[in-house]
Amino acid sequence: MANHVSALKRVRQTERRTFFNRIATTRLRHQIRSMRRALAAKVPGDLNATLAETFSLLDKAARKGYIKTGTAARYKSRLHLRVKVALGQVQK
Repeated sequence: MANHVSALKRVRQTERRTFFNRIATTRLRHQIRSMRRALAAKVPGDLNATLAETFSLLDKAARKGYIKTGTAARYKSRLHLRVKVALGQVQK
């Protein structure tokens, strides 16, 4: 266990960051799951609203460092393509 004041502070900061990071990543995963459920249901209104929320969360997660920017871009690209296919805008 840490004995120095600075090391104790570092432990507290790490615990606090871990707590918030866990909340953020869980929220992102839940949003992606709800997006995939909306894709399975194929309701156009739900798809567009859920897609906007998912893109927003992905951008925030990439900006804050919860996921890498390339990972966010890949998720967004693949989800957007699946939405287009579900709405009949693209033939795949």
